[in-house]
Amino acid sequence: MVWISSGLFLSAVWTHSDGTHSLELLFTLALGQVLSLLICGIGLTSKYLADDYHANTPVFQCFLNYILLFLVYTTTLAVRQGEENLLAILKRRWWKYMILGLIDIEANYLVIKAYQYTTLTSVQLLDCFVIPVVLLLSWFFLLVRYKVLHFVGVGVCLLGMGCMVGTDVLVGRQQGLGDHKLLGDLLVLAGATLYGISNVCEEFIVKNLSRVEFLGMMGLFGSFFSGIQLAIMEHKELLKVQWDWQIGLLYIGFSACMFGLYSFMPVVIKRTSATAVNLSLLTADLYSLFCGLFLFQYKFSGLYLLSFFIIILGLVLYYSSSTYVAQDPRVYKQFRNAGNAITDTPTLGPLEPSVTYTSLGQEIEEEPRVRVA
Repeated sequence: MVWISSGLFLSAVWTHSDGTHSLELLFTLALGQVLSLLICGIGLTSKYLADDYHANTPVFQCFLNYILLFLVYTTTLAVRQGEENLLAILKRRWWKYMILGLIDIEANYLVIKAYQYTTLTSVQLLDCFVIPVVLLLSWFFLLVRYKVLHFVGVGVCLLGMGCMVGTDVLVGRQQGLGDHKLLGDLLVLAGATLYGISNVCEEFIVKNLSRVEFLGMMGLFGSFFSGIQLAIMEHKELLKVQWDWQIGLLYIGFSACMFGLYSFMPVVIKRTSATAVNLSLLTADLYSLFCGLFLFQYKFSGLYLLSFFIIILGLVLYYSSSTYVAQDPRVYKQFRNAGNAITDTPTLGPLEPSVTYTSLGQEIEEEPRVRVA
């Protein structure tokens, strides 16, 4: 599958611009697929724990990840000096990170909990609700502006996801309806909304502050609140687990994939955006399917390959055009620090160029998009 995907990338984007840009685009696409593979590992280990060993401990699994984040990134902040020190950050923004930590914890919990009530197909389909949430929040709060090609790319990606869900129905891979399907669907929508809020906040933090600061704060507040939730809601389930070396390896594998996802996602978000990352993650279910063909004897259909290629095509379309912010933050800073009131007189001097955020980084436009009168 790797060489097939690479061939599709090359044929689709090489004519878009020069070779250097195409190689950068391929690299960016590959980064998103690494995240999908990590999510695939998370799903596989969770399935083995729940189905084969009856270890239904989603809070404990997330708690292990937050502990790893605490040990690596929170301790890194603790030994830093100056304004980037842990205590200095907590003094300025502790309540903001506390709220963000709670949002992240409950997003994970709600989506995992939904599997008990609704179908796998419904979870896959409704979890895509995170994409319009991220688009809207990025538009209103990050001031990101999209072009028609971006919306076309999003639509193509969602079409590929819909094709995959439809194939699940045709081959009979969907689960039973569960006891309270409506409740399960609402849990997925709530979890997807919280994921969208968390992702947009993460994009703002890693692009304006620090990746280590974000992960360190998630480790601190995530381990604290998930530990409380674990003690209240899941301590009995944890006592039922029949511990042996196989279960231990599965927990280690899950924690390694989850820690890798949390550590690597800010790198990709800083290079691209929260919207682009969530579009890339649509292929995670397909990777899980390909693994399931060998591990769980899933039925194969050529429509799955078609779904994969449609999603990749949508990613290529989305990445092939740049987004931009509605106003250069430096202009806002000038307004905030100006001593005199702003008048409605025409601008006599050169204007500050607007900042353009592309899928490959940040660049300055030749023509300013926003004129300040």
